[in-house]
Amino acid sequence: MRELSDEDFFASLPATRGSAGALIRSAEGDVLLVRRVYMPDRPWGVPGGIIEAEESPLTACLREIAEELGVPASPRALLVTDWVPPAPPRTPALHWLFRVEVPSEEFVLPEEELSGWAWVPPEKLEEYLVGGTARRMVAGVDVDDRSGGPVYLEDGHPVLPGRI
Repeated sequence: MRELSDEDFFASLPATRGSAGALIRSAEGDVLLVRRVYMPDRPWGVPGGIIEAEESPLTACLREIAEELGVPASPRALLVTDWVPPAPPRTPALHWLFRVEVPSEEFVLPEEELSGWAWVPPEKLEEYLVGGTARRMVAGVDVDDRSGGPVYLEDGHPVLPGRI
């Protein structure tokens, strides 16, 4: 058996895609959601997006907020890391949810991507979001409300004892 070079070895490993989202809250505790034009069947989503090559999850989150909302974001905490299993054609993914603050609500949305935004009470998140995304955001709100450390989820479900 021939020995693999480091380059060949690392190229042979499975890749996992990733995304980074932001939990942004109003003074009243509501959660900012964005209305996506590219997903008419599931229009509401979390501010954030795909982690690009050689980009950290936090860098991706801050870049996405600047691109989607047109304002800078100040990171406060990592709330959730969520592993999502494959659902072909989608590959497995790691989703990171950060608590961030923005300086104002004077958002400038990219019209080819977003058509609006709304402050949503935490108890209504499951009316706007679906599946693991809804569970992830509810978990993030819970961690944020408790000022707790980050939680690890799998497909939006807690899997470690004593968490959430």
